[in-house]
Amino acid sequence: MLWIMRFSGLFSAALVITVLSPSLQSFPPAEAIRSSHLDAYLRFQTSDTPPHRFSFRKAPVFRNAADCAAADIDSGVCNPSLVHVAITLDFEYLRGSIAAVHSILQHSACPESVFFHFLVSETGLESLVRSSFPELKFKVYYFDPEIVRTLISTSVRQALEQPLNYARNYLADLLEPCVRRVIYLDSDLIVVDDIAKLWRTKLGSKTIGAPEYCHANFTKYFTSAFWSDERFSGAFQGRKPCYFNTGVMVIDLERWRRVGYTEVIEKWMEIQKSDRIYELGSLPPFLLVFAGEVAPIEHRWNQHGLGGDNVRGSCRDLHPGPVSLLHWSGSGKPWFRLDSRRPCPLDTLWAPYDLYGHSR
Repeated sequence: MLWIMRFSGLFSAALVITVLSPSLQSFPPAEAIRSSHLDAYLRFQTSDTPPHRFSFRKAPVFRNAADCAAADIDSGVCNPSLVHVAITLDFEYLRGSIAAVHSILQHSACPESVFFHFLVSETGLESLVRSSFPELKFKVYYFDPEIVRTLISTSVRQALEQPLNYARNYLADLLEPCVRRVIYLDSDLIVVDDIAKLWRTKLGSKTIGAPEYCHANFTKYFTSAFWSDERFSGAFQGRKPCYFNTGVMVIDLERWRRVGYTEVIEKWMEIQKSDRIYELGSLPPFLLVFAGEVAPIEHRWNQHGLGGDNVRGSCRDLHPGPVSLLHWSGSGKPWFRLDSRRPCPLDTLWAPYDLYGHSR
């Protein structure tokens, strides 16, 4: 667990990290399972993003503690004892994704019971993950960018317009029906607590759980055209909507499939194309569908905004209190700032999980 204390406008950090000590008991290696429909969509990598430009060091092997439930590797993705985590993989943010996986394994009491679902729109990434985590339980799912390309509208930052940002909308379709719940995580974060605690979140009658920020000015996430038209703003009637960040969510996939939320989100994206009701990429459709109907999760599970705003990417401090997850949402990413030798103070907390190394 991580605690940060603030002092006089800037901050000093008093850091206590408890690293869980998994048992050294040996388990048979788990094999990665490739998505059955990936090969049908594989495309040759373009010359400007050759796979060999990346090299990642091998992470230590993380074993389950003695009191973890037995993980039968032969049962694969449908094993009911697994914790399911979904993360996107692309070349631009691959370094962040690898660090996120590393942090989850390091702080998990039962790392062999975590199953990763990687969403990709490019080839050549699976082998890079395997090189760092030879025994990782994971599966790769191809997300076709053409599914959303005509639905995406321009945003305040070009990175927010990438089709893979919208893959989270399709998790219920991409993942196996036996996967009833999943934790969705962005690629620009690290987890410094046991992910199983987040997995055990009680959703009750809600479809998603996330930390909410009801002090935020909710009106700014939509345009004046939205608020002035009852056809649109009426979507929040009977609700008390609060902002939540979609980079950390616990999702009830069974309920999502039953209601058909993917189609509801797509309808709002179609409205956006014709009426310009928001400016911020993939976030507003989630707010339109779920804000005010979210199972609350402690703020410690998404200390977001560490990447600054969407333009300058300036340094940010943490909110007071305990921290279980640090999230560099915003335009400033820790790996870019560290490489430029102009890091923000909190970027040094990300660095120990970085496995990146240049190819020789």
